[in-house]
Amino acid sequence: MSGVQTVTSMPALVARARALAQPRGPDGGRPIVGITGGPGAGKTTLVERLLAALGESETAHAPWAAHLPMDGFHLADAQLDRLGLRDRKGAPETFDGEGYAAVLARLRAGGTATVYAPGFERTLEQPIAAAIAVEPSARLVLTEGNYLLLQTGPWPRVRELMTEVWYVEVPDALRVERLVARHVEFGKTPEQARAWVARSDEANARAVAATRALADVIVALPA
Repeated sequence: MSGVQTVTSMPALVARARALAQPRGPDGGRPIVGITGGPGAGKTTLVERLLAALGESETAHAPWAAHLPMDGFHLADAQLDRLGLRDRKGAPETFDGEGYAAVLARLRAGGTATVYAPGFERTLEQPIAAAIAVEPSARLVLTEGNYLLLQTGPWPRVRELMTEVWYVEVPDALRVERLVARHVEFGKTPEQARAWVARSDEANARAVAATRALADVIVALPA
């Protein structure tokens, strides 16, 4: 599959994902599909919908699609404090991009071992070691995060390990409202949430938007 495409339906995305997983990806490695887009674009929701649709065709004991969120590679607050980056939490430099690339490389290679990876606990706003297990039966890995197409630091290596990267596009106003609601849900006041979104999340969103043209697929589903 080549060339940038805009996809506007879930069935088309499911069919594309299924085709990429047959049988070991176009280049012989385990295929990894990256889902990117600005903060609040709906990346996790899209992955959950894809996994549910792909799961309908699973045989009884061997799930063949797995999920690895980039959020598990957030630096812990203790490290952010040490580095003076606490007020930039969520920016590219506040992730362990090298560690993320290393796990992606293991997943890409396949093999017979379960791959354990960190997850992210929203209620704590902290990464949790080995919270995710990708079983050897997985023939396709879906991973999502903001910076999969970034061209600096460790991120080009991250991109090299992915079979395709899909960019989720939604109207900015909707994306911002989702972000504010998320921050309120996890403890901020509405005023604090809007201030954080305006100062931090939107700076990150602009960096992500600048990478849109590098995607393989633009996902433009109805809101």
